[in-house]
Amino acid sequence: MNPYPGRLSVVQHPLVQHKLTLMRDRETPTAEFRRLLRETSLLLAYEATRDLPLEKINVETPLEHGSFPVLAGKKLCLVSILRAGNGILDGMLDLLPSARVGHIGIYRDPKTLQAVEYYLKLPEDVAERDAILVDPLLATGNSAVAAISRLVELKAKSIKFVCLVAAPEGLAQVQDLFPEVSIVAAAVDRCLDERGYILPGVGDAGDRLFGTK
Repeated sequence: MNPYPGRLSVVQHPLVQHKLTLMRDRETPTAEFRRLLRETSLLLAYEATRDLPLEKINVETPLEHGSFPVLAGKKLCLVSILRAGNGILDGMLDLLPSARVGHIGIYRDPKTLQAVEYYLKLPEDVAERDAILVDPLLATGNSAVAAISRLVELKAKSIKFVCLVAAPEGLAQVQDLFPEVSIVAAAVDRCLDERGYILPGVGDAGDRLFGTK
């Protein structure tokens, strides 16, 4: 039974869990962390897109004519919460190269832990697209809420949030404010510490991706 009410999928695939454990290790170097997150993002994208609609088209195989399924519409928009979201975005684009891409720049004020938006660039037709919002961590939930609010304001057709690790506090806030948003995660960890970091977590995903600490 799902202990978190709402639309949450925790991806228990052995490859996802294996790669996540390697990313948790403080000794994993930047280049390896980046590679592992990109690989894991492909598997998270598989889960996040499992309900994409299909339609049939006519195809001539080398042996005969047939009717086979393809994606219907292909109206996807991948939205990265800068800067760490790009670590998931890059992997998802390997799987979904035709998707449009948007960026929302948000940083967390170190004193208040509140989200501060500093950049916004989305496709003009975002209202016609299903949005997949990506960020490695769902900690306090403040950044996710700010980004989802923007997508709701711009009337995105649907919104999913994909992360590597979530905290119960962040999950509760997003699910309380946006119960219609589906969340895909590789793990739900124990709690937040006094600084708003997820325990046991992976540390600061942005710093580990880009070697800035």
